[in-house]
Amino acid sequence: MSSFTPHRSGPRAGRDGFPRLLRAQWATFRSARGRVLTLAASVLVTVSLGLLIAGGARSTCVTSKGEGPCPAPLVGPDGTAVKDRYYFVHQPLRGNGSITARVSGMTGQMRLPDAVPGVRNVKEGVVPWAKAGLLVRQSLTQGTPYAAVMITGGHGVRMQHNFTHDVAGGPVRGPRWLRLTRSGDTLTGYESGDGRRWTEVGTVTLPGLPETVEIGLFATSPGALWEMAKAFAQATAAFDQIRLRGANGSWRRDDVGVSLGPDGRTPHHPGGVVESGDKLLVTGSGDIGPATVEGGLRADLMLIGGGVGLIPVLVVAVSFFTAEHRRRPSGTGLPAEPRPARLLAAKAVVVGAVASVTGLVSSGIAVPAGLAMLRANRNPIQPITPGTELRVIVGYAALTGAAAVLALGLSALVKRGVVAVGLAVALVVVPHLLATAGLVPWLLTITPAAGFAITQSVPTFAHVDVDRSLLGGYYPLPPWAGLTVTCGYAALAFGTAMAVYRGKVPR
Repeated sequence: MSSFTPHRSGPRAGRDGFPRLLRAQWATFRSARGRVLTLAASVLVTVSLGLLIAGGARSTCVTSKGEGPCPAPLVGPDGTAVKDRYYFVHQPLRGNGSITARVSGMTGQMRLPDAVPGVRNVKEGVVPWAKAGLLVRQSLTQGTPYAAVMITGGHGVRMQHNFTHDVAGGPVRGPRWLRLTRSGDTLTGYESGDGRRWTEVGTVTLPGLPETVEIGLFATSPGALWEMAKAFAQATAAFDQIRLRGANGSWRRDDVGVSLGPDGRTPHHPGGVVESGDKLLVTGSGDIGPATVEGGLRADLMLIGGGVGLIPVLVVAVSFFTAEHRRRPSGTGLPAEPRPARLLAAKAVVVGAVASVTGLVSSGIAVPAGLAMLRANRNPIQPITPGTELRVIVGYAALTGAAAVLALGLSALVKRGVVAVGLAVALVVVPHLLATAGLVPWLLTITPAAGFAITQSVPTFAHVDVDRSLLGGYYPLPPWAGLTVTCGYAALAFGTAMAVYRGKVPR
């Protein structure tokens, strides 16, 4: 029986009418075994692809003991995975004090794609987030609290602290004077163009900062980003007119966090310092900031097959409208009862709820089971809080439900199943697949595929350049903003369909 057949025993409107209509639509939905099997296929596809990735992941690293499992990610004060490698020329500072220096220039080297296969193509230059400046930190232990004021390769003067926090200063045009002061737990960064007139860049508080800290000059540089990977880069900064207040010992030199080469013993791209009169040339590579790809495998990779898994859901949502619409005898017009708009609303509630449950089952299996497999295979995993893991799981369910309502609205508007499915796949799935391959990631801001941002398990930071693909953890919108875009498209399509059907009356 078509769902557009009049329900003559029920009231046309009222409090009891819509719940009864929902029950009827639910009975219609589950009576079609093909729809249930198609949704089961969606779960199977999403979970299988996620577990295939988790089961095939094997991470190895070279250490002083040789090649073996990678260590757990380094975490900062707030539990975020971080990178903490730099060259540091420093002294102990007991109590309050400051350091002032002029950075007269920054140069560097970076590896670019090989022009001749097998021949390294290293050129002069610095990457945008190469850093050099003044640093105060609790100790040389990696991951400990710090504050720094610095110049960068392409982002002007910055003040950063505890890896995830960044404040912009002014542009860098020629030599730049920097100053970093400590007063108890409070550190303040300043900049100047002439060493006389100073502008505050930022002030931060590091609770529990010990009486004695390390204060000095640093240089570091993240890798040059190309071909979905980061290649070698280093920065060299020239410091002069260095003045210390509160510390007057001898300079100490440390290549903090330097990694080892393939032999497990030789430092890989070590930094250094060269003294020339009152000038110090400090060279370093690495980074002080959040880790993305380097921080370990991410939970959202377990849902990388979610785009493909949505296709069966979209097909079911479209068929829920078009299959019964096709069965209506031609020329009969619209049904006498229930009203078409109410019937469409009931269908949306049913298909949205069923799709959400389907997405919840998929993510509820793929994410925890995938993470368990990664841990069992001794892979490093990006830190994830229970709240974030819950948001990834429930968020994917919400995305699935919104996508299903969008597909239902499209089918009600075009009334042709193949066209509606094609539109839904083109709007939701195709942009996601393209972004996964690193192509046109901006589509994830203007299409319903933006909702995949809700599965982002590692936050992005403006002061870290990342590979602009989902494999690199890049989502152009924050999680809830992305889901809002998808819900907005679903509301627009469904609302337009409701407006069209509301203008028609049963007969």
